Amino acid sequence: MVFLTLSCLIRSRGPDRYWKVQEVLKHARHFRGRKNRCYSLAVRAVRRAFLYATKARKLKKRNMRTLWISRIAAASREHGMKYPALIHNLIKPRSSTSPVSDA
Repeated sequence: MVFLTLSCLIRSRGPDRYWKVQEVLKHARHFRGRKNRCYSLAVRAVRRAFLYATKARKLKKRNMRTLWISRIAAASREHGMKYPALIHNLIKPRSSTSPVSDA
């Protein structure tokens, strides 16, 4: 009897499949056309959207870094110093205070 119930448990994947489909369709709700209703199309569209989202997070960090650098460069130019010189002067004290190991 135990084996019969176990095989029934293994074979009945209905509820799991339902929730998997609903999860994909939830992410595809705002897509246009059949992509927000048809599961096979939604899977492709959601996977592509997640890939673009991952790439966009890296791109956002890159853009923010360039924005920060341009803002700091503009502010340092207002005070009569160029950006590379400012960064060099900021890093110089850190390297001089670090202990040097003589072998």
